[in-house]
Amino acid sequence: MNTHIKPTITFNALFSTFDWIVFLLILFITVSVIIYGNRLRKKDGKENKQETFLDHLVMGRKLTLPLFVGTLVATWYGGIFGVTEIAFKQGIFNFVTQGLFWYVTYLLFAFFVINKVAPYKAVTLPNLIHKMFGPRSAMLGAFFNFFNVVPIVYAISLGLLLKTIFGGPLWLLMLIGVSFAALYSCFGGLRAVVFSDFIQFTVMCLAVFLVLLFSLNTFGGLEFLQAKLPAAHFKLTGEEGWAATIVWGFIALATLIDPNFYQRVFAAKSPRTARNGIIISTCIWFCFDICTTLGAMYARAVIPDAASGQAYLIYSLQILPIGLRGFFIAGLLATILSTLDSYLFIAGTTISYDMTRNKSLRHSLAWHRINIWFVGFLAIFLALVFDGHVKLVWKTLGSYFAACLLLPVVFGYIFPKKISDNTFVLTAFLAAIAVTYWRNASHQGFWVNVDELYIGLIVAGLTIFVSLLFAPRPRDPATPRSSDSISLQQ
Repeated sequence: MNTHIKPTITFNALFSTFDWIVFLLILFITVSVIIYGNRLRKKDGKENKQETFLDHLVMGRKLTLPLFVGTLVATWYGGIFGVTEIAFKQGIFNFVTQGLFWYVTYLLFAFFVINKVAPYKAVTLPNLIHKMFGPRSAMLGAFFNFFNVVPIVYAISLGLLLKTIFGGPLWLLMLIGVSFAALYSCFGGLRAVVFSDFIQFTVMCLAVFLVLLFSLNTFGGLEFLQAKLPAAHFKLTGEEGWAATIVWGFIALATLIDPNFYQRVFAAKSPRTARNGIIISTCIWFCFDICTTLGAMYARAVIPDAASGQAYLIYSLQILPIGLRGFFIAGLLATILSTLDSYLFIAGTTISYDMTRNKSLRHSLAWHRINIWFVGFLAIFLALVFDGHVKLVWKTLGSYFAACLLLPVVFGYIFPKKISDNTFVLTAFLAAIAVTYWRNASHQGFWVNVDELYIGLIVAGLTIFVSLLFAPRPRDPATPRSSDSISLQQ
């Protein structure tokens, strides 16, 4: 095995004809599965417009356990370049902030949230918020939900990967990649997304495992990493303090209001399928995070001078033999596409179903498809605005989303019917103002280390507390429907 790994590479010099064959074969299989999923949708589709749209959004609530696990796992890792960059710079800090915190939240979702939301028979997260709190809450929730699921990070990641493979301007490569994902997301519905995710899930898990396996075989285990890496790479907080580290814990808690989780749960055949699927997925995520974190740490140990955002890719292409390099690139592409397509679909749904008041348009497949394309172009524009900084995007949008929606929604689960429509809106609005102010204000002393997310959560909590003290008892929301059809009213 060649251990002369360099911090920069020429992609064409490493990628052989056999690698291209493997890469294109996996791409062909993925496209074939998407076409198959689209044919199933047409075969199972009903003449009734509402039922057809229900099938388009949530597969007619027929998502089985294997497909549930495949799509949920695959959807969660589109920002692989962001994750491996954190691991490259700070070691196991990545596993704590992008792994452990999230596992706790996943299990909370499985054992606490699923049984709470199942009776509502909702279609989307804003639709659930409407049934729990009211129409104003739903519209505001849809607004925050939309900007949280615009796939900025995944457009950046896809563009960077294609730039490594083919070269060229980043904006053009993002446009090509996003257009491909938008195309099959439009015409296959959630079924095509789920079927493609299952293939992508298999390839991406094998790809990151192979990188770790060859790293261990080439360089050895923990002793090698400890000898080559800074001591901070083995600290839970890395080079950060506990205050900055725990912020990621609160961002992870935003999974309790993550629309991709809710859509998969709403599409599952039963609450039991959803619960078991999340538990199995958490075990797979645990293994996946070990592979990506250690793989990026090997990259730092071997090529410390490599560009942090692409170091894992550069390292992996050199540690793997011919043939497996093509498989690895296909795995990276699958990892990104599997998240990009889900976020495009969810964001398009948020506009077409949750933000649209025209009843005819809300159940129009054409309107939904138009909005998927709009979201794709918006993601590319915002990716250029953020100048490709993945961690900044996560931190900014995650802070707003968690600060504004987390507490009122979770409070609504614990104490049903206690928060009124107006209280929900006021809480989210004041939390957003607090986060914005704190981000832009100058701080000194102790306050320098206080993250804006903490301020937003404190303001949200105080608003709920004061509202409950002085507000009249809220009107009971409508009883959740037992019907499986989509309501014509939000």
